[in-house]
Amino acid sequence: MKKLDLLHEEMAACERCPRLRAYCAGVAREKVRRYRDQAYWGRPVPGFGDPAARLFILGLAPGAHGANRTGRMFTGDDSGNWLYGVLHQFGYANQPVATGRDDGLVLTGAYIANAGRCAPPGNKPTPAELDACQPFLEAELALLTGVRVVLMLGRIAFDRYLKVLKGRGVNLGRPTFVHGAEYRFDGAPVLLCSYHPSRQNTNTGVLTRAMWESVFARARALAEQG
Repeated sequence: MKKLDLLHEEMAACERCPRLRAYCAGVAREKVRRYRDQAYWGRPVPGFGDPAARLFILGLAPGAHGANRTGRMFTGDDSGNWLYGVLHQFGYANQPVATGRDDGLVLTGAYIANAGRCAPPGNKPTPAELDACQPFLEAELALLTGVRVVLMLGRIAFDRYLKVLKGRGVNLGRPTFVHGAEYRFDGAPVLLCSYHPSRQNTNTGVLTRAMWESVFARARALAEQG
């Protein structure tokens, strides 16, 4: 079995954070009315995408009734609708919708991960819980050797990726998270920032469709330039 597949199995079996495991299991058991007939995944959610990806996308954590239900990154909720819609628009996905692991979705040239692999209560993992997931992020990035652009969805993802670079001894300076910001570090992929496509951001206009599409247009251009 390929190393990435083995890493995904290790992620899905992780029991490092008792609070998160209890929460995910409880959500999977109790469900919500609209999904009461579905079997929830209820475990840590592995990364998803093309092992030869040039674009690496990093979010925060699975949604309780999105990826925690379906078992795939950004699948089954509004954030996923925004993400896979734009990935299809820019040629990274074969379809614009993501409903479940058996929906036929394939990514080409892109890979998606989260800083936290378990759905957290209130969408707020603790620093210690994010630290527990950090080795998975480091391992994924080490295996995805073709990545040219890393797109951060939100400040927490930004901070977590900077921690990876710092651990590699990269001279970071003082980068700050700003939507649309772009950073270049010696020996590392280009870093691009975007607000997260959460309902809180998209429903309030903090993140608009034009802003979202502009970031992915830039990510595509950078990935192709190398």
